[in-house]
Amino acid sequence: MQLLDLYYFVKPAIPHNIRLALRGYLASRQRRRSASVWPVKESSARRPKGWAGWPGGKRFAFVLTHDVEGLKGRDRCRQLAELEMEHGFRSSFNFVPEGQYETPLDLRSFLTGNGFEVGVHDLHHDGSLYRSEAEFRAAAVRINMHLEQWQAVGFRSAFMFHNLEWIKQLNVLYDASTFDTDPFEPQSDGADTIFPFWVERSDGSGYVELPYSLPQDSTLYLVLREKSNEIWKRKLDWVAERGGMALVNVHPDYMAFSGRPGRAEFPASYYGDLLNYVATRYGDAAWCALPRDVAQFAKTSMFSTAGPVAKANAAAEKVL
Repeated sequence: MQLLDLYYFVKPAIPHNIRLALRGYLASRQRRRSASVWPVKESSARRPKGWAGWPGGKRFAFVLTHDVEGLKGRDRCRQLAELEMEHGFRSSFNFVPEGQYETPLDLRSFLTGNGFEVGVHDLHHDGSLYRSEAEFRAAAVRINMHLEQWQAVGFRSAFMFHNLEWIKQLNVLYDASTFDTDPFEPQSDGADTIFPFWVERSDGSGYVELPYSLPQDSTLYLVLREKSNEIWKRKLDWVAERGGMALVNVHPDYMAFSGRPGRAEFPASYYGDLLNYVATRYGDAAWCALPRDVAQFAKTSMFSTAGPVAKANAAAEKVL
């Protein structure tokens, strides 16, 4: 992590266009090397032991999340929420509690009042959260305070950094800082699954991990410079066919709702078209759920000692 620590220390001094150009150059090389594991990694479709399926016999889960990195993103949250409501969807908005912007109560109330979820996104969004365990422990106190204040149950780290052992210090129902496969992330160790999984604490409690399975918008449109949402659709179809969880993370900071998109933006129509695609192609076959609902379902049905997965595992152990 030392090189990464150095990068995030000097990052503010590097012009944004230069950072994107450098990432694009490195990503083009990485894309060729990773063709067999991105955007699809076949091994990640293995179903959890004793898997009984999604609620109501739904074919797959479709989960929308947003990380709000800066002031521009915060000021676009209502537009993004309204776009989703037009298509009949709801999502989770993750805000940085001690970043470069305030998250006013009226915005959080607007979102929760309209059926959206609010989560916590890191603490400062500067890449420093995992610099040492002592620093994480101190940050966890602040993060837990914000979780309680916002009545939030979900967390995601900045830049998808993760240490699932340290995250046990957070008072969360779920974490969403991992992915099934993504060689373009600075910490690129994927969870290798398109299903939720359980991270247990020593006292038997724990939290649900929700890995994203559709590539991030920043990867597709800022780094790889894609000009359509075909990769999103192709990966979603693959996840749906295998009955997994199609979880996508989109940043309002990068979405252009009007006019010509800037260098660090993409047309909001790409996202709107994805929502329309899910609604028209899959309809009621998709369980369109908030991440907290997926996590609660997984905790109850997959990981509870009274759940069907636990019962199936216990029965198998008796046979053995």
